[in-house]
Amino acid sequence: MPTETPKRRRAIPKKALPAHATALYAALAAEHPDAHCELTHRDAFELLCATILSAQCTDRRVNMVTPALFAAYPDARALAGARQEDVEDLVKSTGFFRNKAKNLIAMARALVADHGGEVPRTMDALRVLPGVGRKTANVILGNAYGINEGVTVDTHVQRLSRRLGLTREEEPVKVEAALMPLFPRESWAMLSHLLIFHGRRVCDARKPRCGDCALAAMCPSAGVG
Repeated sequence: MPTETPKRRRAIPKKALPAHATALYAALAAEHPDAHCELTHRDAFELLCATILSAQCTDRRVNMVTPALFAAYPDARALAGARQEDVEDLVKSTGFFRNKAKNLIAMARALVADHGGEVPRTMDALRVLPGVGRKTANVILGNAYGINEGVTVDTHVQRLSRRLGLTREEEPVKVEAALMPLFPRESWAMLSHLLIFHGRRVCDARKPRCGDCALAAMCPSAGVG
């Protein structure tokens, strides 16, 4: 009995990518009109702390931890004076808690020393803060300040960008560079939210629900997995 030939992803021609990207964005926006940053925060400082804690951790778990953290340390000056072991106790359930506590305190001290306790509004200033890379900086700029400096590429954005045929790149920085020319600058922050929402709710890493996906007709990976 002959074996079934495995399905392969269809390649999107380079010339067709802009139109493909536009159609995908419209479909994602229609499917997830409530897409937003799921890290609970009231200001840029809280979002920065929450994003640092979100490394290798779910947003849900971070949101369970941050109320007590912010009650104890409501601003950068308070956190800058915190004891390492006290912060560790508060963030322990997020994983890698010693390093995260260290970064949180060092970040807060840098804010106090270099920015008057305020979270800066530029990519360069954010990226030199302890525990902050380009992804975290994009989260802060796009969500706290409405500045579209780049596209936040987490594991969902990274995975869906490839599945949807937007890029073949795998490294986050290269994925971001591939996405930015395909979408209007003003949509970069929302693009990340839409892809993250879709990745969490439909396009699962192991078992994508292609049969329930509004993007299936235009997705080169539909039915492939």
